[in-house]
Amino acid sequence: MMPGEMENLNNGEPVPDAPETEGAPETPDLEQALAAEKKRAEEYLASWQRAQADFINFKRRNEQERLEFNKFANANLLLGLLPVLDDLERAIEAIPPRFAKHDWVEGVRLVERKFKTSLEGQGVKPILALGMAFDPNFHEALRQDKGPEGMVIQEFQKGYTLNGKLLRPARVVVGNGEEDTPEQPDEQDE
Repeated sequence: MMPGEMENLNNGEPVPDAPETEGAPETPDLEQALAAEKKRAEEYLASWQRAQADFINFKRRNEQERLEFNKFANANLLLGLLPVLDDLERAIEAIPPRFAKHDWVEGVRLVERKFKTSLEGQGVKPILALGMAFDPNFHEALRQDKGPEGMVIQEFQKGYTLNGKLLRPARVVVGNGEEDTPEQPDEQDE
């Protein structure tokens, strides 16, 4: 309001200013109430900021879980396709040399390559096992045999990972540290 308006509100008489109360007993109470309200407002602000941070973290975590779920949603399907790939690889290995140059054999090899490429596109990668150190996180030991200790010396079934996580372990034979030497005839026969 403008100063002229103050006079109009009181029928043309000036409105008296509020009495100044220096050192009045109400001032400390007001200051305490103001301080208490400021403290309460700060607590509300801090609580609101925590809630906002929690909500942002929740959204981020939810998005990560959704992406993780989508990455591995097809794991069962892919796991079911691996035996088909195993059979296809065994069939190609079993082709007699006299048929190796036939067109249909080359067609089967192309199908195998395309199948592997499709699996790799979905994040499926073979686990390197033969000649590597045995790793129980990626290899399943079927037995031990003569060979370098702790090294994979034979692979019965390929293992695979899906986006860096184990899909199927490689089934392997592990060396036991004994030397693999050919048997020598007894010297007593002389």
